[in-house]
Amino acid sequence: MKAIFITSEDIKRYSILDGNVDNDKFNQFTEIAQDIHVQEYLGTDLYEKLQSLIISATIDDVENAVYKTLLEDYVKPMHIRWASVEFVPYLAYTISNGGIYKHISESSESINIDEVNLLLERTRSTAEFYTRRLIAFLCDNSTDYPEYQTNSNGDITPTKNSNYTGWVL
Repeated sequence: MKAIFITSEDIKRYSILDGNVDNDKFNQFTEIAQDIHVQEYLGTDLYEKLQSLIISATIDDVENAVYKTLLEDYVKPMHIRWASVEFVPYLAYTISNGGIYKHISESSESINIDEVNLLLERTRSTAEFYTRRLIAFLCDNSTDYPEYQTNSNGDITPTKNSNYTGWVL
């Protein structure tokens, strides 16, 4: 069993996704963002700790208050934005038995690729901001989260560098 850290309601409320977007269209991107981005910055041990607290329904217990704070105030905002980054490029498309289709509404205008890239970059920039907040919080409070430092062997060691760069020529 796998716990997903955010809900479809979280995404619709705190991102650019319209409330009418079908959950089935973006659920996979929510999980992809969690597997790739969230786990990368938490590391395997802390990621699995949060998973176990959610699955066991003990995240709300008093003794787990620091993990609840981490999840609600830092992980969820970051996860929502990374899920949006993963989903935006695919929003207008559907793949079915008949092929790949691009949705075109009669009452709206499609945007060009430059506008999509601008939207994606702004969304990525926001995700990076929330990621920097998470990293700073975990570094400042590492004694509250011992799992942040205990990764070994095949575990993912948390990325603690929040310097994002594009192409350098």
